[in-house]
Amino acid sequence: MTTPEAEQSQPEQPEPPVEEQAPVPSAQEVPPTGDEGAASEGSGEESSRGERSDEAAVTSESGEVSGESGAVTSESGEVSGESGEVSGETDGTGEVSGGTGEASGEESDRPEARLERAVRAAEQALIEYEIAVETFRVEVENFSRLHHQKLGPMYARLDELEAQIAEARAERTGDPEDVRKAQEARARVMPMPGVEELFHDWLDSDGLSPEASAMLTEQPVRPPQRVRPSEEARKLYRELARKAHPDLAQDEAERKRRDEFIARVNAAYGRGDEALLRELAEEWAAGPVPEEWRPSRSEELYARLEWLAQRKELLTVVARDLEESAIGAMLKIAPDDPDRLLEEIAEQLLAQVSEREAELASLLG
Repeated sequence: MTTPEAEQSQPEQPEPPVEEQAPVPSAQEVPPTGDEGAASEGSGEESSRGERSDEAAVTSESGEVSGESGAVTSESGEVSGESGEVSGETDGTGEVSGGTGEASGEESDRPEARLERAVRAAEQALIEYEIAVETFRVEVENFSRLHHQKLGPMYARLDELEAQIAEARAERTGDPEDVRKAQEARARVMPMPGVEELFHDWLDSDGLSPEASAMLTEQPVRPPQRVRPSEEARKLYRELARKAHPDLAQDEAERKRRDEFIARVNAAYGRGDEALLRELAEEWAAGPVPEEWRPSRSEELYARLEWLAQRKELLTVVARDLEESAIGAMLKIAPDDPDRLLEEIAEQLLAQVSEREAELASLLG
C-alpha cells in the first residue's frame, strides 16, 4: 500500500511520445458492392501492387542507403587501417627512441667520457684536500702568532739567562770552550740582521742609491735621462705604427695582438733602441706566429690527470711539513683546546725561568 506522500514523492515519468500513424483503410471497413466492389478489387489489386512496388522502391532505396553506409563503413575501415599504419609508424618511432637511448649509452661508455668522469672526480677530491690543507695551515699560522705573543717574552728571558749563565761560567773558569759557548749563547739572544735585510734596495755598489740619498736629504728624485731617438729610429717607428696600428684589425684577437706589439714598439722607441725597432720590423714582416699544435681531447684529459696527481703530491709534502713543525706538533697534541696548551707551556717556562735565575745567582754569588 502506497501512502500519499510516497505517491507525491515519486516523480512523474514522462510518457514516450506516440508516433501518429496514418490510418490504413481495410476491406472490412468499406464493404465492396457491385461494380464498386469490382472496382475496389481492381483498385485494391492495383493498390496492392502499388504498395508492393513502393515498398520495393523503399527497400531498394534503403538498400542503396545501406550500401552507402557499407561504403562509409568500408571507408571507415580503411581509415582505421590507415590509423593502424600510423600507429605502427609511431611504434617505429618508439624503436628509434630506444635506439637514441642506446646511442647515448654508447656515448657515455666512450673512453673520453670515462676519462672526463675520472678527471671530474680527481678535481673534486683535490679541492677537498686543498681545503683541508689550507685550513690546517691557517690554524698553524694563527697558533704560531698566538704562541709568539704569549710566550715570546718568556723565551727571550730564558735565552738571556742562558747567555748570562754561560758568560759567568766562562769568566769563572777561563776555559776557551766555555768562552766559545758564552759567545754562541749571546749570539742567539740578539741575532744581527744582514745589511741587505735592513736596507733592501737602498744600497748599491756605490753606497746609498740616488733615490735613497734624495729622500734622506729631502731633495727631489732625479728624473730618468731623456733619450732623443735617431732619425732612423723615427722612420722605423712610423712605419711600424702605420702597419701594426690596432685600428686596422678585423677581429678582437687581431686587435689584441696589434695592441701588444705596438706597446713593445713604443717602449723601444722611448728608449731610442734602433736595433730593437729593426727586430720588431722583421718580426712584423714575418707575420703572426702560427698556432701551436693542440693535443686531442684524450691527451688533454690525460695531461690534466697527471697535473692533478702532481698537485696532490705537492700538497702532501706541505701537509707533512706542517704536521712535523713545532707548532703543528703542538696543535696535534691539543687540537680542540690550544689555549689550554699555551697555558701549560707558559707554566713550564715560568718554572724554567725560576731555575735559571737561581743558577745565575749561585754563579754570581
